[in-house]
Amino acid sequence: MTSQGLNGVLLSGGSAFGLDAAGGVLRYLEERGIGLDVGVTKVPLISESCVFDLAVGNSHIRPDEAMAYAACEDAQKKILREGNVGVGTGCTVGKLLGVDYAMKSGIGIHAVQIGKIQVGSIVVVNALGDVFDIDTGLPLAGLLTEDKNDLRSTEQTCYTSIEQPVENAFVCNTTIGCVVTNARLSKSEMNKIAAMASNGYVRSIRPVNTTADGDNLYAASLGQEPASLDVVGTLAAYVTGKAVNRAVLLAKRAYGLKAACDFSQKS
Repeated sequence: MTSQGLNGVLLSGGSAFGLDAAGGVLRYLEERGIGLDVGVTKVPLISESCVFDLAVGNSHIRPDEAMAYAACEDAQKKILREGNVGVGTGCTVGKLLGVDYAMKSGIGIHAVQIGKIQVGSIVVVNALGDVFDIDTGLPLAGLLTEDKNDLRSTEQTCYTSIEQPVENAFVCNTTIGCVVTNARLSKSEMNKIAAMASNGYVRSIRPVNTTADGDNLYAASLGQEPASLDVVGTLAAYVTGKAVNRAVLLAKRAYGLKAACDFSQKS
């Protein structure tokens, strides 16, 4: 609680097994003298969240320390990659009836600048629910029909089983992300930004924040530009929703799972 900031945020696959990747980020930062000075060394302060993607592909292939270290090096190249890359590799959406009727998702990034204020969001979409265009409300990806040639509503399907839980609902669901801004905001103010930014999940994923989901969102301030907390939070919600959209729109068919690009008329 006495710390006023982080040195890194790690978004990983592999469920709890993915926690092994944190060592790679710690080593990368320590080698560069980044972290809390404790006298004998500097201890990097990082936060990590992992998506549950073990049901897609080989469940024994998980991110490790070497992969995370390489990812830190790769991040310095500043090459934007989205969809089926990194933590987005095993992501899916529309899983109320199990992975058989789910669609491929991935990782998405979106950012805006108004005047000097910059707000961006990176989101890993591995949701139980369906994904909707934040601007139009049209469905982009989610629960497939029986013939897998169209989409059906997860919400409406939920209501048909209101008296009992759906058998396959409690597997493979986690949407995680991070909002970053150059606005000068305190630690407590960034907690509010994270809360407001999570509205981007609500506006683009339905249903969301269920007991079958493990959704969370980090927020970080990296600059010194004066700005309204409410304006930054409103922007954060929008860019988060757009990042959710990009995560499904830029994903490609994989592991036998269709992607939004296979239903171009929906986007």
